[in-house]
Amino acid sequence: MKYLITIIGPTAIGKTALSIALAQYFKCEIISCDSRQFFKEMTIGTAVPDTNELQAAKHHFIQNISIFENYTVGDYEKEAITKLNELFKHSDYAILIGGSGLYVDAVLKGFDEFPEIDASIREKVAQEYEQNGITYLQEQLKKLDTSYYDKLTIENPQTLLNPQRMMRFIEVCLGTEKPYSSFLNQKKNNRDFTPILIGLEADRPILYDRINQRVDVMINNGLLEEAKYLYPNKALNALQTVGYRELFSYLDGEFTLPFAIEEIKKNTRRFAKRQLTWFKRNENTKWFDYLTPKNEIINFIEKNIK
Repeated sequence: MKYLITIIGPTAIGKTALSIALAQYFKCEIISCDSRQFFKEMTIGTAVPDTNELQAAKHHFIQNISIFENYTVGDYEKEAITKLNELFKHSDYAILIGGSGLYVDAVLKGFDEFPEIDASIREKVAQEYEQNGITYLQEQLKKLDTSYYDKLTIENPQTLLNPQRMMRFIEVCLGTEKPYSSFLNQKKNNRDFTPILIGLEADRPILYDRINQRVDVMINNGLLEEAKYLYPNKALNALQTVGYRELFSYLDGEFTLPFAIEEIKKNTRRFAKRQLTWFKRNENTKWFDYLTPKNEIINFIEKNIK
């Protein structure tokens, strides 16, 4: 039996430290599913594990692609499953860690398959977003896939504000001449491993304080300089990310720097709230307070290994 020990939870909760401890105990490797830590050019603002952490346990899918590459959750699913199959040849265990719920689901459950979309359509949709903004994308989706638009409005309105997701919906509609929703809920692929889901959480005031402290550390570590370096490419999908977006507004003269930093903290807190909403849907997750001793979590995992 192969086990994928999956660590989920909001940003700044301590997932990295736990994943390393578990990887060392079970003598296995770590698969990251943080969709912003994939990018080589984004380090400080994505809280990429530092050199010591990367040396403490073998990590995969950390800064493995460029912001200039088109990389979808479907691409990640295929590559992550391929890597897991390799790892399971040498170990009964692997660690999956991340705060990107869609990417976690893609690995654990499989992802709906979509036809290849012509690059010219993708470029056209991206240009239209750049010229007309998110409202245009919302109007397009409402026209091209009304039922899915209505579903998102009720069940997951934040998705309607996510440019990358919205552009993907529209390019599928245009490229296939079918509603995006017609490709959903297809038969999922079977998985050759058993997931053990571990969630980390904290009382909201504690979590928010940890987030605020992390943002201060990022600023002190040079996040503004990183944003200045990335600024010429600010329209790229990968950079529509909390931490960079607010500093781009500062560089555009729209925000003062103190206001931009407070916006980063506020938007990161909102992001953490959305992460928890997503992850709490899975009833199979065992939730632990972030201060729970690691040996207690290890004992829980060992009891669930058959």
